[in-house]
This record gives sequence, C-alpha cells and structure tokens, in this order.
Amino acid sequence: MLAGTKGRPELNESPQRIAIQGELGSNSHMAALEALGASEGTGRTIEIVPCAVSAIVFERLLDGSADAAVLPIENSLHGSVAEHYDLLLHHPVRIVQESLLRIRFNLIAMPGVRFVDLRRVLSHPVALAQCRKFLAANRQLEAVPFYDTAGSVKHLMESRLSDTAGIAPELAARQYGGEILERDLEDHTANFTRFHTLCREDAQAMVEGEFQPPNKMTVAFAVEHRPGTLVQALQLLSAAGVDLTRIESRPVPGSPWEYIFYVEFRFSEQSQADHALAALQRHCHMVKELGRYQSA
Repeated sequence: MLAGTKGRPELNESPQRIAIQGELGSNSHMAALEALGASEGTGRTIEIVPCAVSAIVFERLLDGSADAAVLPIENSLHGSVAEHYDLLLHHPVRIVQESLLRIRFNLIAMPGVRFVDLRRVLSHPVALAQCRKFLAANRQLEAVPFYDTAGSVKHLMESRLSDTAGIAPELAARQYGGEILERDLEDHTANFTRFHTLCREDAQAMVEGEFQPPNKMTVAFAVEHRPGTLVQALQLLSAAGVDLTRIESRPVPGSPWEYIFYVEFRFSEQSQADHALAALQRHCHMVKELGRYQSA
C-alpha cells in the first residue's frame, strides 16, 4: 500500500487519516497525497481511508475514524459533483483547502498482457465518457461501466483477467501491480478536477497554520420564493466587493421548485468576507458558511 502513518494527530499537526470516496489508487487518492504534501519525494506519509460512497466519507470524518477528507467538487469537463454540495450543507464540516488535480487516464492490464489480447475495458462511466476518442478508435474493445476507476484495476488483477484492461490513474497501476499499456487516453488535456479538503467543525484548531491564509469562501443560502430575491442577494455580494467565481443551485427536498444556492467568491481581506456574509444573513432566510480557504 502507498498509504502510511497511522494514529491520531496531535494538536496543530497535519491530519494523518484521510477519507476519500473510491478505492486506493484513484484520482481522489492522488489528490489527497498532493493536497496534504504526501506525494513521492516529500517524506511525508498519510493513511488513506477508502470509502465506497461519499456519505460514508462524512460518517468516517464525523465519527473520528478519519481526521480529514478530500472530495472532488467540480471537474472542468463533467461539471459539479452535486451530491457533495448537499452533504456539505447537512453535516458539521468545514472546507479548509482547495486543490487542483490534472486528470490523466491510462490503459492498465495485467503484466504480460498485450493490447491485441484485450476484448473489454472497464472504468467508471465518467472516465469512459472522457475517453471517447480512444474507444471510438478501438471498437474491438467493449466498454464496460464499473464502480470505480482504480477499482477496475483492482478487479482485473484479483481476478487475473487476461483479456481485460482498466482505464485508471497511473497510481492504480502502482497500487495493484498492473502494467500501463497506453497513457493519456483522455479526449482533452485541459481536464482538471477541483478538490476540497474537509475537517470537522470542532477540529478547526487541528489545522490552524497548516494551510495558506484564506482568500476564498463557499456559502450556502436560501431566499424567499418571490421575484428579485436572488438578484438582490447577488447585488449584495457585488456591493461587498467580493469576486463571485461560481454559483450552483440544488433543489430543496420536499419543496418542489425551491432551491438552495451555493456561491463561491474571492476576497482580498477578511473584512470583505465578513461584510458579504453579514449582508446575506440580513437578506436570506438561511445562510451557512461552508469554509474559508486559499484559492487553488
């Protein structure tokens, strides 16, 4: 395993146990290593806690079996990960860091397997969708959706499939002993995923001083369902002098056609962020600050 040190961190030390959604060797695993300074050559190790679904990531974080979590929030091609906005709103966690990962997909098979031996390729549906040109040029390969990119390599290695490859990050090949047959299968080289590092709200002291001073903020809010209320909320942000970088809407369960709005904005001083938040609180019937962090 590439994961390392176990044990709870002491106060103001870096989080050691990091929960991710997906298997070891996934893009989320790579993002966690890079975001928390545990890439090869840094001399720093962390223990990755893989989780089958994102809801379990939050469970691990809140029950103390993970000290932090690293989750994708947006891909430059696929768009936002809507479920993660919902989970952020409904759990007592805080965004403490933003990071970017260049997404690269590789064709990975058992050692000794040749490309001409392959009959099918496994990967997560999003990964398959981002490698359409490769699949179109190799129609002899049956594209089979799988639950996880790295999980596809884990499966073919455990099952010793000699006619199957997985589309996954390079880390998956190292994790499970696979061999890379082709690299950079993605249709677009400008393929990036934005990740958030999360900690429990009551564990903020644990990460003080670990990350760069914040210049970006994520806020969730809801406004009354009448004309002009959203426009007024955005005007308040403009008046506060912050730079709106993203807005996302999510439906309110049980209230058809009503929405929670998530905004991200950059600021030059903490007082700007405080002013923007206070203005929203006066105007909206629900406001929740989800975190302040350094823009990636």
